Amino acid sequence: MLSKLLRPTFFFFSILFLTNTTQLNGQYSKPSEADVAIRKMLLALDSDFWETYNNCNIDDFRAYLTKDLEFYHDKGGLTVGLEEMLALIKEGVCGNANSHLRREAVEGTVQLFPLNNYGAILTGEHLFYLTENGQPERVVEKAKFTHIWRETNGQWKMARVVSYDHQPVSENSFKTQLLVPVEKISRFVGQYEAPNTGSVNIMLGEDKVLQLKAGKMQSKLHPETETLFFMKEAPITIEFITDENETVLKFVVRENGNIVEEAKRVK
Repeated sequence: MLSKLLRPTFFFFSILFLTNTTQLNGQYSKPSEADVAIRKMLLALDSDFWETYNNCNIDDFRAYLTKDLEFYHDKGGLTVGLEEMLALIKEGVCGNANSHLRREAVEGTVQLFPLNNYGAILTGEHLFYLTENGQPERVVEKAKFTHIWRETNGQWKMARVVSYDHQPVSENSFKTQLLVPVEKISRFVGQYEAPNTGSVNIMLGEDKVLQLKAGKMQSKLHPETETLFFMKEAPITIEFITDENETVLKFVVRENGNIVEEAKRVK
């Protein structure tokens, strides 16, 4: 197979800034001293909570979650109760000594919506970075979140968590593609044969972007150089190899920099 995309099922939470404004007579007033104090408090909670999450300090999670916690995950479904949630984390994201997951909020995406007589709603996006078997850390997934924080007698805890729109990503997602004339990339169009994958077709889409199709797998190939292409959704690159006459001979597939497949051109 060309590649198996890493699709971990992890259980994610998140918080970041608090910004609170009050609309009076069509104008937004400056945050009060109480608003500023709450903001500082939630920022401190954020820092402390994510330190426990990123370091798998499971017992310390209790201080940030309500006993009647409800956690909704688009892949894992519904988890009800603090103890059930802690067990899930212990067995899941923190259950493998050879892998470590780190969460990071996407800058500029986190928003706060005050929830009258209850607490606050926090929403945003975040990325998850995986370190596995001593290999360098790499980004593996992105997701969106909605958290409802409950304030009770001055204590703030997460009561409801919704984690959704999980999608695999890679460092390639952040690459800038090279602008290559269509006549230069169209020379790679053809049929290829690979030992493990079998028949692979390289096509030119209507958007003038190369596409790779192998069985049910289909992905766009974005140029990094005139002969090296990358997939945005996975840590995979495709390098086309030519001879001295620039005749296309084959392509080489690398995943996380390691060669995983070669495909010879047959048509």
